[in-house]
Amino acid sequence: MQIENLVERALNLEFLTEAEGLFLYQNAPTNVLIQLADAIRRIKNPDNKVTWLIDRNVNITNVCVSGCKFCNFHRSLHHEEAYVTSIEEYKTKIEELFALGGNQLLLQGGHHPKLGLKFYTDLFSELKSLYPNLKLHALGPPEIFYLAKKENITTREVLEQLKSAGLDSLPGAGAEILCDRVRKLITKNKCSAQEWLDVMRVAHQLSLTTSATMMFGHVETPEERIKHLILLREVQSEKPLNSKGFIAFIPWTFQDEGTFLKSNFGITNKISTEEYIRMLAISRILLVNFDNIQVSWLTVGKDVGQVCLHAGANDFGSIMIEENVVSSAGANNMMDETALKQAIIDAGFLPQKRNQQYEFIS
Repeated sequence: MQIENLVERALNLEFLTEAEGLFLYQNAPTNVLIQLADAIRRIKNPDNKVTWLIDRNVNITNVCVSGCKFCNFHRSLHHEEAYVTSIEEYKTKIEELFALGGNQLLLQGGHHPKLGLKFYTDLFSELKSLYPNLKLHALGPPEIFYLAKKENITTREVLEQLKSAGLDSLPGAGAEILCDRVRKLITKNKCSAQEWLDVMRVAHQLSLTTSATMMFGHVETPEERIKHLILLREVQSEKPLNSKGFIAFIPWTFQDEGTFLKSNFGITNKISTEEYIRMLAISRILLVNFDNIQVSWLTVGKDVGQVCLHAGANDFGSIMIEENVVSSAGANNMMDETALKQAIIDAGFLPQKRNQQYEFIS
């Protein structure tokens, strides 16, 4: 294989194979990957705008039995710190969100052994009745699969009921690395890689917009990272014509502070600035049927985020009014609206506010 030939084919928005993607990732100089990813980004998004949004990440509960070894946030059912968010708490958080100009809740659920599907449909319906303009970007494939298994119904039936109750879109939570070898080591009680992908296939068939993520920098290999991207690309290529499918991809780094992986196995996040930039760039290069690539400034910081806007990323994500899970493992980067917009401007782009559907709003 020759780097020059792969670059030319990538610029024509061809699907590079898994082997070709790995070769490019491991052998192309960083400046080549950056320039190629930036060129593809400008083909997909020809204006000079970088999008961002205002939303709030609220945890429905901190009770979870999945036992992920990278998560410090979860509590057991009878732990003294265990909680389920009340409607009154939602009201306070939503009204604060509206006051700041946002209208979307990113709701993360966890695997609560006592909460069934009816709890979630009742919750979504009540929130939508109280706030008709609220958008619910909620749960994720592991929660959907867990509910289906718990209720002894299909994931399609779960998604149909949640959509009828007010679910607007499905986040790409719980992907970690879409490889069962890795999943058995870090998150063995969650759905398998195939099950995660199949939930997203069903969501696309139901015209639910979704996003996709990857958490890397722990026990995975470079080959497994590339395979993850290829699997996402395959699912995206299968989506119905009337579905947006995966609207964005967000790669973020394992945050190791206080985690079981670090304390018990000595596994730490060794992803350098250059490695994150290379990973984001190859994501843009391989995911040519994705329109949007979001940089995770929350985990890598503002400065790296700004560089990534020149290496394939066209979205700067949310101001993150509230975030509890990743921050509990050491991610402490924060920006308000003013700082986030200025960071985009300083990187040489025009900040453009958006909603979850990537529609521009003033």
